Amino acid sequence: MKRSNNKRLATPQSVDQVIWSICDIMRRGNCAGAMQYVPELTWILFLRILDEKETREQQEAEALDVSFRFRPSLEAPYRWRDWAAPPPRNNHKDTKAQSQEENLVSPCLGGEKPPGWKRAELQNAAPGSLFSFVNTELLPHLKGLKNRPDATPRQKVISEIMTGVERVRIDTERNFLDVLDKVHQLTSEAVDPTHVFTLSQVYEGLLLKMGEKANDGGQFFTPRQVIKAMVRVIDPKIGETVYDPGCGTGGFLAQSYEHIRDRLGNDATAEQLETLKQRTFWGREKENLIYPIALANLVLHGIDKPNLWHGNTLTGQEIYGGLFEAAPAEFDVVLTNPPFGGKEGKEAQTNFDYPTGATQVLFLQHVLRSLRNGGRCGIVLDEGLLFRTNEDAFVKTKRKLLDECDLWCVVSLPAGVFTAAGAGVKTNLLFFTKGRPTRKIWYYDLSDLKVRKKSPLTLAHFEEFFRLLPQRADSERSWTVDIGERRRRAAEEARPLKEQSAARSLESARAGERLKELRKAQPLDEKPIEEAEARVKALTREAKDLAAKAKELEDSVYDLKAVNPRRKSDVDTRTPGELIAFIEAKGREIAEALAALRSQETARG
Repeated sequence: MKRSNNKRLATPQSVDQVIWSICDIMRRGNCAGAMQYVPELTWILFLRILDEKETREQQEAEALDVSFRFRPSLEAPYRWRDWAAPPPRNNHKDTKAQSQEENLVSPCLGGEKPPGWKRAELQNAAPGSLFSFVNTELLPHLKGLKNRPDATPRQKVISEIMTGVERVRIDTERNFLDVLDKVHQLTSEAVDPTHVFTLSQVYEGLLLKMGEKANDGGQFFTPRQVIKAMVRVIDPKIGETVYDPGCGTGGFLAQSYEHIRDRLGNDATAEQLETLKQRTFWGREKENLIYPIALANLVLHGIDKPNLWHGNTLTGQEIYGGLFEAAPAEFDVVLTNPPFGGKEGKEAQTNFDYPTGATQVLFLQHVLRSLRNGGRCGIVLDEGLLFRTNEDAFVKTKRKLLDECDLWCVVSLPAGVFTAAGAGVKTNLLFFTKGRPTRKIWYYDLSDLKVRKKSPLTLAHFEEFFRLLPQRADSERSWTVDIGERRRRAAEEARPLKEQSAARSLESARAGERLKELRKAQPLDEKPIEEAEARVKALTREAKDLAAKAKELEDSVYDLKAVNPRRKSDVDTRTPGELIAFIEAKGREIAEALAALRSQETARG
């Protein structure tokens, strides 16, 4: 195979071409869909980038004469440069002879063997040797790193990324070698950062493929434009902790990292960068397939220590918590798109103040518990949670939200935003700050936009929103709801109903006492007893009905659905006479057209 290690990838198309050519090889090599080839490419690409990163760190340590401080995560022959890098080629010698000669060559700098030495050895051994090494030596070694007594945070990350890899999925060693050669091209030196997306953004393109409807990965993927808009609104800063309790592939954490890094610019201190890369980002993910992908995604973005907990956020059932050690009890920022539409069992519900099977309601309660006073949250929630007031847990959770937090903004998204990910449900963005009650909510309505696969939601659609947000200004798309006034009005309307309910309850109690006396009297008179029983039942029912109506009025405060009072409905203003004339005119047009067709048919006959 022709070597192209030094090929400069100077356009977005050239980077995409390499990535998709890798995916093509994987598709022909037993990884048919994105849910198969993305996880496979994830661990391969991660090991490539890790090797490049550690090589650079070692060179920097040697240049500063502090090489004793550098501790590599991997030793030979488990590094990419040993077993995966293409060995040097010599067109005048066969591969076996070349490999034998390379093993006799004096070691490279630092006692290193030449790149690709282990790969050459495996290729020149018996067929199947490469797969045998990877499946029975490399993968078990990488998975076991976290169990070492002195395991570093990076070694724990490596083990967790490899946790779901049982063996190479690609069918043949030839296809596997083709993938390794192409991945080897993807280096920070090869990819021109001034002209193309960073490698992390290319990787996000792969994750988008997983999020498409046919791949069943949509539940783990939030459209990047939505994430960017939410991060911009919440504006996480250096020194703050950022948390996502259902992080999926890590999109919110990765975008928050880029946001903070870009704000720091070139003036960032070494201490700030260490804080950003080591102690800022925290998350939880349940799915075994997605958890290692999230870790790899965050590492590719530049987060050295992604503090992700593997397990069920709602039940607390842990699979691996080694990367979540020293997590704060509460966080400064929460950015999340929790799963909605799911059903949780009793094990999860017992952990919450307001039990319900609705996953999104439990996640909202978890968020309220996880946010520190003064902390800010941006969350995607389905419209059903906003308007439903017919279930106790929904109402009480929203009451807690409004009582303990300032819900200062709700953005109503178009219905098609998540359609590509297999979810047609209508969604909203909620932004709130914990520590003070909600007085007023500013709404912004994007629900009338027609969003489809070829015309997705973009940041351009948020331009007016970003402009109006600082002043919470009114427009054709925005308005303010006074929650304090809504509560006052609901309480006022509910008061007479509650008073009437109390009066009926008192009457019912008195009628009940009279019923007891009648039942004790001798001889028993059945008719008065029946009349008294009927009266008690009627009064009790009236009291309950009145109380339910009062509660319905009070709970209506917590219907938070965005209903734009300024949206102009299409109303036909024509009078009945004008409509009749229009219908008659159309009827004449149809009759004339039919007559013309008949005459043409007659002429042909």
